[in-house]
Amino acid sequence: MSMMSEFKDFAMRGNVVDMAVGIVIGGAFGKIVSSFVADVLMPPIGLLMGGVNFSDLAIMLKDAVGETAPVMIKYGSFIQTVVDFVIIAFAIFLVVKAMNSMKKEEPAPEPEPEPEPAPSNEEVLLGEIRDLLRR
Repeated sequence: MSMMSEFKDFAMRGNVVDMAVGIVIGGAFGKIVSSFVADVLMPPIGLLMGGVNFSDLAIMLKDAVGETAPVMIKYGSFIQTVVDFVIIAFAIFLVVKAMNSMKKEEPAPEPEPEPEPAPSNEEVLLGEIRDLLRR
């Protein structure tokens, strides 16, 4: 089997296609959540904290010199990204929980009763003696 046909078989399996669709939808969902956090959620929180714009929060390490950009630690953007992550992680948790609850748990099969062990030689002999005495 050639490398290309092997790759084609791999790529066309249902799991790979499902994963690709999930990645595309997940990327779009991530953009929606990022926009929600940056444009809807953080501005009111910043307003409640005294008019703070989280995307502008940064620590200046070195000022801009000429055309060189300033060196900054943008912790406000980091806070927004952490909030994005928490929302996305919670949404994925809810989806996985819903999928797990939809799965029907199959009852475990009942164990088959163990067959009775064969009688020992002594028991067989005693049974024969009993039958002879009855006659």
